[in-house]
Amino acid sequence: MSDKRWIIDAHLDLAWNALSWKRDITLPLVEMNQRDSERSDHPARGQATTSLPEMRLGGVAVCLATLMARVPYAASRGFLADSLDYPSHAAACAAAQGHLSYYRQLEQAGDVTLIRTASELDAHWKKWEAATEADLPQLPVGFIVAMEGCDAIVDPAQAEHWFGAGLRCTSLVHYGRSAYATGTGEQGPLTPGGREMLQQFSRLGMILDVTHLCDESFFEAMEAFAGPILASHQNCRSLVPGDRQFSDEQIRLVIERGGILGAAADAWMLDKNWRRSDALLEPITVCLEDIADHIDHVCQLAGNCLHAAIGSDLDGGFGTEQTPRDLASIADLQGISEILRRRGYRESDVDAVFHGNWLRFFRQHLPE
Repeated sequence: MSDKRWIIDAHLDLAWNALSWKRDITLPLVEMNQRDSERSDHPARGQATTSLPEMRLGGVAVCLATLMARVPYAASRGFLADSLDYPSHAAACAAAQGHLSYYRQLEQAGDVTLIRTASELDAHWKKWEAATEADLPQLPVGFIVAMEGCDAIVDPAQAEHWFGAGLRCTSLVHYGRSAYATGTGEQGPLTPGGREMLQQFSRLGMILDVTHLCDESFFEAMEAFAGPILASHQNCRSLVPGDRQFSDEQIRLVIERGGILGAAADAWMLDKNWRRSDALLEPITVCLEDIADHIDHVCQLAGNCLHAAIGSDLDGGFGTEQTPRDLASIADLQGISEILRRRGYRESDVDAVFHGNWLRFFRQHLPE
């Protein structure tokens, strides 16, 4: 067995990085960044934290690997619109299908294992549990396919097709408004189409990711949907104000429903004084301790360690110009282990945060 603590990371935009950012994520991180630095269209160029070899090095055994494509329902969604927005749901659907096709190509090459069922998760996990350090470079990384915002689902009836294709976890919206709900940066309710989508999710057994829902849409979704929920990459508003984070009331509702919240590693979600405009201009002051603060806050609200986990969102439109100063690679997430131990967390508690909670959740809610 490796001396690493295995990680399940609930949010990585890997296909978006490969297809929109033109990064070859099969390369070692240093080589990938060397090639990436030849482009100069974004501050994150040459500063990525995540590739498949780096995930293996960091003990990231499983992740939720996203499909991403948006249809703007406002004049402009702003954030990364050039690489995320499409003029129609048909176009967004085609783009997301391309992301899924990319993951299937990685699987055919032996780089990843697409996990659709609880039994497939168990089989994959056993391989990693039995692995030694020498085995890591050859191990496939497990991908549970998720969708961030469901604009790529053309209409609620199409959700069944996507579930049959392997999609297992979906959110209703990203930034702004969608055909289904209202997300980060605005306020508004679920749409009739969103309520119909939730009915389809419930029928199929699709997991609902409540991350990015604005407050009004969040509370309506929690009332309308009785199926399994999670918050894949979600921090705490009481520590960092803003509608991107959840209030304690929202966190408690997720906990009461048996959901898990993954702590994110984005500086603007970790420091109330940091803004995206600070990237490359101001020194990063946040560190892994700040991620641990959000994990700890969820544990304190729950009264146990059964609902806090990791959902890093690393390379989700940013690189080391917007990550904790002691996180230059996804492998550095391992450093959270010692921080939690210093704070009095037992080994079993740290294991729960690193992988045990997600493992329990997906064993329960993926199809058999």
